[in-house]
Amino acid sequence: MATRRDFETSRRKKFCARIATGDYDAIIIGHSQFEKIPISPERQERELRDQIDEIEEAIATLKYERGENFTIKQMEKSRRSLQARLDKLMATERKDDVVTFEQLGVDRLFVDESHAFKNLFLYTKMRNVAGLATSEAQKSSDMFMKCRYLDEVTGGRGVIFATGTPVSNSMTELYTVMRYLQYGTLQKKGLTHFDCWASTFGETTTAIELAPEGYTLLRRWFRVRLK
Repeated sequence: MATRRDFETSRRKKFCARIATGDYDAIIIGHSQFEKIPISPERQERELRDQIDEIEEAIATLKYERGENFTIKQMEKSRRSLQARLDKLMATERKDDVVTFEQLGVDRLFVDESHAFKNLFLYTKMRNVAGLATSEAQKSSDMFMKCRYLDEVTGGRGVIFATGTPVSNSMTELYTVMRYLQYGTLQKKGLTHFDCWASTFGETTTAIELAPEGYTLLRRWFRVRLK
């Protein structure tokens, strides 16, 4: 079990080396400690390029369908942000003595309180729809890359999420959980893009809502169809 001192800058490398060379049944670490174990630069580069390709494809589709300029501009802003991250990664000096996540020899990942990673990058042409969360957290992107790696080495059986609140604020969190745990299935079904997933499992509805101040609002919501 990791202690706070194990992940101090001077001790982190030694602790990761113990994981890589030891024969442990399990290693227990905190979320913040887990994030400090880096994924290899090569895999980061590959994942960022995949994300850029995905959003460029979405932009091209929107332009072909004459989508709203606001939506296209928002997606182009996201693409520039991803490109900046990629450029920064490529410019960073790579150190050979850093133990990466892939080198640890981990073959199972149990994530407790997994709802902490609900804010994963999301691209959509939907606009002014309540119930859609498009914010991103770096720790979620890091978790996604590690889940993708474990999917590769275990055939999609290496990640287990545990939480009492799988959906807390937005129905898009269901899509996010599927990306973490069933990304291969989404690829096979052609549902990796949120709009494809949403048209298959959800619907946009317009309903009157009572505001806390007492007046009524007409809002558009995205809801998942339950069968």
